[in-house]
Amino acid sequence: MAEGMSAEPLDRSIDRRAFLARAAVLATASAAGATVALPSVATAGTPRSTAGEARRREQALNRPNAYVEPRPEALADPTELTIAEAAWLIRAGRLTPQRLVEAYLGRISAYDGIYQAFNLVLADAALAAARDAGSRPRRGALHGIPLAIKDNYYTEGVRTTANSFLFQDFVPPYDATAVARLKAGGAIVLGKTQMGPLATTRATTPAGVITTVNAWAPTNRSVDPGGSSTGTATSVAGRMATSGIGTQTGGSITAPSNAQNLTGLKPTMGRVSAAGVIPLTYTRDHPGPLARDARDAAIMLTAMAGADPADPRSQGLPDVPNLIDAATPVFHRNRVKLRWNTRIGVLPGFASGTSATALARQAYLAQLAAIPGVTLVDVPLPNEWSVLTGGTFNNIRLPERSEPFMPYLRTDLRGFGVSLTSWLQGALLGGNEFITGQRAKLVLMERVLGDLFDACDVVVQTDPVPFDILGLPEIAFPIGSTAAGMPIGTILGGLPYAEDRLLSVVAAYQAVSDWHHRRPADPPAAAARMRVDEAPRLTAEQVAELTQ
Repeated sequence: MAEGMSAEPLDRSIDRRAFLARAAVLATASAAGATVALPSVATAGTPRSTAGEARRREQALNRPNAYVEPRPEALADPTELTIAEAAWLIRAGRLTPQRLVEAYLGRISAYDGIYQAFNLVLADAALAAARDAGSRPRRGALHGIPLAIKDNYYTEGVRTTANSFLFQDFVPPYDATAVARLKAGGAIVLGKTQMGPLATTRATTPAGVITTVNAWAPTNRSVDPGGSSTGTATSVAGRMATSGIGTQTGGSITAPSNAQNLTGLKPTMGRVSAAGVIPLTYTRDHPGPLARDARDAAIMLTAMAGADPADPRSQGLPDVPNLIDAATPVFHRNRVKLRWNTRIGVLPGFASGTSATALARQAYLAQLAAIPGVTLVDVPLPNEWSVLTGGTFNNIRLPERSEPFMPYLRTDLRGFGVSLTSWLQGALLGGNEFITGQRAKLVLMERVLGDLFDACDVVVQTDPVPFDILGLPEIAFPIGSTAAGMPIGTILGGLPYAEDRLLSVVAAYQAVSDWHHRRPADPPAAAARMRVDEAPRLTAEQVAELTQ
C-alpha cells in the first residue's frame, strides 16, 4: 500500500443517508439562496484552514506517482505528453515550461483555424507565465503545464463570456476558485475555450452557428464533438493543451470526453467549488477536468478539489483522498490488479447487439473481468427508472436556470440567442412542478443509493443524466473505435465521493488497454476555415434536443 494511501476507498466510510439528507437541503437551498447551511457528511475532526488546504494540495501534487517517465513515442513531440510525463521531464530539467507552451501555441496557430476550439488565446500572457515558471522553484506536477479553460470560468482581467450575448463584455475582477487553485499549483492558462451558449448545447455562436468541430472529424461539422465543454475537449484531443477544465450539468464533461477519446471526470456535487463559474443550475453544476488518462484527471482534480468558503456546496465534505495514488495502477508479479476489490454493476442490455459500440462494450467487459479484483455483477434498474430519469423530471432544473436570469428575460430576450426557448420554458414552469420534481429526485436518489449500490460498488452507464441529477461522481473514458476510426467511450458511476475508486478502476483498465493513447490525425493541410456565415446552424429541433 502506497504511503498515505487509505486501506479502503472513501465510499466505504460515507453515510449514504447523510448524503441523501444533504441533497434534500440542497434542493431547498436552490430556492432559498446559496447561504443555506448544508448538513455535513464529513467525519468528525478539526476543519483545515485555507492555508492548510493549500498545503495539502501542494503536498498531494508532489507525490512520486504524479511523475511518470514518458513513453518513447511521446518524447519527439511535447504536445503528445500527458501531464505526468511532462512533469517528469520538467523536474528532470529536460523540458522547460517555455518550450512546452511554445509547442502548444504552434499547434494552435497551425490548426485552431480549423478546430475553432478557442475563443481567446492568451499567447503573450502564457509565454510570460512560462518564462516565470522556468525561473521559479517547482510547485508540483502542474508546474508549467498549459491548460485550456472553458469560458464560463472567471479569469481575472480576461473576458469571460459563457459564449453569450449577455456576457459578451464581462471582464471578471478575480479568478474562479478552480482556476485560482490550478494556477497556484503552477499551471499556465493558454486561453479560454468555445462552449455552448450559456452552457446549453455544443459550441456554436450565440446565434446558433456551429463553430468548434470534433478533433477526430475536423472537416465534418455534422459529427457531434459533445457539449457544452466542446472547446476544451477539442483543444485537448487536438493536442493544443495538455489538459483542460469544463463543467457538467447534463453530460457536458462525459459526453465530449467520450466523443473525443478523453478521460473526463465529473466529481461529486461540491467536491470542486463552483464559485466564479457563470451558473446554469445550482443543484447540478459540476466543475471538472477533461484529461488524457486517469492519472492526469486525478492530478487536475487534486488541484481543484477542497472546501471553499465562497461555495457552501463544497463545505462539510470528507477530506479529499489520495487521488493520484488511486489513479496509479497496481501490479502483482508483473500483472495489473485492482487496488481495491470492486463489484462492477452491468445494467441490462449494456453490451447487447452486434454494433461497433456493442462489440466494444463486450471487449471492455471481458478485459475488466480478467483483472484480479474485478467482479462483474448484473444489476437490474431500480423501479420506475425510466419515469424518474425521463425528460419530465429532468427538466426540473430549468426553473433553477431561469430564476437568476429573470431580469434579462424581462428586458431583452435577444440576449439568450439560440437557447432562448429552454430559458422561457424554465420561467413558465410552476412552483408545484418544481416541488414535485425535487421529490422525485429524492426518490430516485434513495433507490440508486440503496437498490442499485447494494449490489455493486460502481456501475456502467450509457447516459450521464441520472448521475447529473443526483450529484454522484462519474468518469468517462475510451474503450474502442468504430470502423471509421471514431472513438467509442463509456462511463462508470460511483457512490458519493468515490472518485478514488472510479479512478482506480479506470487506471487498471488503461494499464491493459491503449485506447487512451490514441490521437486523431492532424487536419488536412488543405482544410480552410469555414466562414461563420457559411457554417451550418443548429435547428430549433436540435437545440431543443440538446437542452433537454
